Amino acid sequence: MEDLNVIKLPVTDDRKPAKKRARKPKFDPQEEEQKRQKNVRKLTVLGEEDGAVKRLESLVFGAEDELLERLVEEDEEQSQTLLLGEEEEEEEESEGDAAPQQPQPRGVAWVDEDDELEEEVDMTHRYRRNLIKGEAESSMSKQKLQQRMKEQFQKAMGGTPSWAQNDQKKKKKKKEEEEEEEEDDLLRRTGNFVASSESLPSGVLRMKKCLHANSARPSEDRLTTVQFHPSAQVVMTAGLDQSVSLFQVDGKTNPKIQSIHLERFPVHKAQFSQDGETVIATSLRNKMFYLYDMMEGRVSPVHAVRGLNEARVKEFSVCPEGGALLLTGTSGYLHLLTLKTNEVVRSMKMNGNVSGVALSHDGTKVFSNSDEGEVYVWDMRSSRCLNRFTDDGCVKGTSIAASHNGQYLACGSQSGVVNIYSQEACLNSANPKPLKAVMNLLTTATSLAFNPSSEILAIASRAEDEAIRLVHLSSLTVFSNFPVAKRKIVYRTSCLDFSPHSGFLSLANNKGHAPLFRLLHYKDF
Repeated sequence: MEDLNVIKLPVTDDRKPAKKRARKPKFDPQEEEQKRQKNVRKLTVLGEEDGAVKRLESLVFGAEDELLERLVEEDEEQSQTLLLGEEEEEEEESEGDAAPQQPQPRGVAWVDEDDELEEEVDMTHRYRRNLIKGEAESSMSKQKLQQRMKEQFQKAMGGTPSWAQNDQKKKKKKKEEEEEEEEDDLLRRTGNFVASSESLPSGVLRMKKCLHANSARPSEDRLTTVQFHPSAQVVMTAGLDQSVSLFQVDGKTNPKIQSIHLERFPVHKAQFSQDGETVIATSLRNKMFYLYDMMEGRVSPVHAVRGLNEARVKEFSVCPEGGALLLTGTSGYLHLLTLKTNEVVRSMKMNGNVSGVALSHDGTKVFSNSDEGEVYVWDMRSSRCLNRFTDDGCVKGTSIAASHNGQYLACGSQSGVVNIYSQEACLNSANPKPLKAVMNLLTTATSLAFNPSSEILAIASRAEDEAIRLVHLSSLTVFSNFPVAKRKIVYRTSCLDFSPHSGFLSLANNKGHAPLFRLLHYKDF
């Protein structure tokens, strides 16, 4: 076997030779101390030898143990200081509770009116020159400047932005809610000024506005009638929308009981019968009228009345005794109609045209006034005129009402003046003088109503919004808190009525609503 010649090649190492590590300089305590002294001298010159600098200096130069001890000591001192401060505060609070209250500081003794003057803004400044519209506006109040900037912003935006409109709507709604709260607060807080008593106090009438009596079914046209049922807790409304509706009165929801529609028959007047079982409804230009039997739910038209020579049946009054109506005719006629046989049993005649009719509570007498300013007193049984006099200062009579207790007679006129008489004087005197001439209405007095206790007289005019007043009869003064003047709630009143025990007042207006008010002095419906 041949020997192989082995050639030995030199071994090469591709790895780079490692760099030699730099030797650490020897620690020289003397040099470090010199550096330390030098830094201390610099800090001393700068005047910064406070606690924080010393701690930083010790940390930089290696005195860790001394620094930690110092921090622990300072923390303990700080915690002790905090605890001491809390104890001192608790002692001060306990002393303050025991000590009597200090007197309140007095108000400013002098107010300078010049301090309240609006500050003027210089409009010649280069940032405000584009807001002025002429040389005369060299200065402007802050309020006017704010308005001018608002106008310019709206012009640049092409109108009021939607978010600003929403904000304005919110502000308007909030303002209306605040006004309503103030109004309700006024109606509520009257109780603080009036002491409770058996007789109704004068001055301020304690009352509360409730939900509309017909809120469950508002009328689509002007309401002409509102009347409370003589015995049930029910109110009736009727109007030009050819409907008659009944509602239960609770002051909160006032749910609808029933509603009837009379085809092509806009209701001019509707009234309950004396027993409360029937509704009588008349229209504007019809001789026919309707009888609505609520017990049976039957509507019966009355087309002809024997002995009645009138072109239409419009105004009427329900007689307190028996099923009879007193119809207002033309040329001064009054006709007594019995519903049993639908015939006129007798008639009465006065000078001029009849403006209003009122029956005494017992039904024995009838009071009527004319468009010539005269008042007639009739005996119901004999149809004889008992007395006749001229309403004081009246040129044309428009309405009349008699109190339930037989004490007062109210006569309204075209001028808006309402004269209140004693019924006794109206029966016995040829020239009675009014106890009071109420002049709060500025337009024709079209509606008058006494409450059942004869303590309140409600007067109203359908010719103007909010033209309604309540008169306290004992003092012959007008209640000051009705209607509330801040916001319209009554509008134009066509008719008004009190509940059987004066607990509620309602009225019919031209908006198709029957606003309802709770008279808090009276406990019953």
